Amino acid sequence: LERKHVATHLVQQRALSGADAVNALRPFYFAVHPDFFGQYPREREMNENSLKRLNGYLDNLQKPGSCSVQPMKLTFYVRDTKDSSDVQPDLLTSGFRSVSFTLHTNDVLSTVMNVLKSCRLPMEHMKGLKASADTSKSPLKAGVPFYRPIKWDKSYYTFTGFRDPEQELQQSRRVEPRLSLWLRNNEPEATKKHSDSLPRREELSRLKKELCHKFDLADIRWQRSWGVAHRCSQLQSLSRLSQQNPEALINLQGHTVVFADQSGMSASGHVMLGTMDVHHQWTKLLEQLPSYRSLQQQTDWLKERISLLLGGTQVVHVERLGPVKPIAEHYSTLSTLHKSLMSRRLRLHPRSLQGLTMLLENDRSNPSLHEMGHFIIPTNCDPPKLQVFLQSHAPEARQRTQRKNQ
Repeated sequence: LERKHVATHLVQQRALSGADAVNALRPFYFAVHPDFFGQYPREREMNENSLKRLNGYLDNLQKPGSCSVQPMKLTFYVRDTKDSSDVQPDLLTSGFRSVSFTLHTNDVLSTVMNVLKSCRLPMEHMKGLKASADTSKSPLKAGVPFYRPIKWDKSYYTFTGFRDPEQELQQSRRVEPRLSLWLRNNEPEATKKHSDSLPRREELSRLKKELCHKFDLADIRWQRSWGVAHRCSQLQSLSRLSQQNPEALINLQGHTVVFADQSGMSASGHVMLGTMDVHHQWTKLLEQLPSYRSLQQQTDWLKERISLLLGGTQVVHVERLGPVKPIAEHYSTLSTLHKSLMSRRLRLHPRSLQGLTMLLENDRSNPSLHEMGHFIIPTNCDPPKLQVFLQSHAPEARQRTQRKNQ
């Protein structure tokens, strides 16, 4: 009878610990669940991979005898939910923002709080949980495994009263048709605001064309979805610099200018002007453009060498939502892969994979094939394993690429 009582206590404690962890992370799961990113395949895939790594991190913390784990850097795309803070300055036009953080905690509770804090999600519900955890620590806690919410039986949610994530997802989908009603109700106000902004939009278009023509720029773009007034002020600032120091802008000829968070050159070769920088910093960058062009040439050379080693597969870089990748970081990524390939010569025909493309990512552990037909390769991928993956997935990659081009 005593053994039965002890076993029952263990099961209850394990279920309680799992329920507390799941309940604490519920706002996080609801904000990053991949099913909410159906229209954004890249962001959906990023969240799927990051969730797997996060769950693995939590599992390792719960292993008996585990005293520490290796730090782990994670990136999530977080939706703007009603539970998140009202002010989201870095919110993208698509309704979500990119969040990166590093986990270096050694217990589940601290890890959960770190995740919620990094994503700027509510933490009020953690106060009672933290207090109860501090008063109920026992030797049994180290052996308590972490339970994932979506694997539990429906009866668990009925019995405990916790919300079922799958049920919440279905309810959110049923609410989607209300969007048409919201659009109709807000159409008059949107029309008025659009009409009021027309003079400023015309001014923005005039300034952009004037600067592009005067300095032979390929284009002028913006990293973030700043408002029309903000964009106009940035162009006016660049115009004033051109009047005060016209020689400084000569080096911009033929380039695409991107107003971004920081100054420099992007992996795509675009000149980035930091919106928080002053004219002196912009001028210093423009004077350094020749050295940036030299780095860009070295980057192109590395791409050609990697392509030769990988059967003609072209390394491409795609500008996506979120922070712009500096060219120095892109060069470092290419150099790391090139050194790895040179250390283990692969037996690939020089043109066996010609016509295929690949993206390099530092925060990925395994290679994959994107639904659009390009490979996504981790920088530290083992060369023999990479060869097997490319050869085995090449036919499917060609089919997906053809469907994309049709």
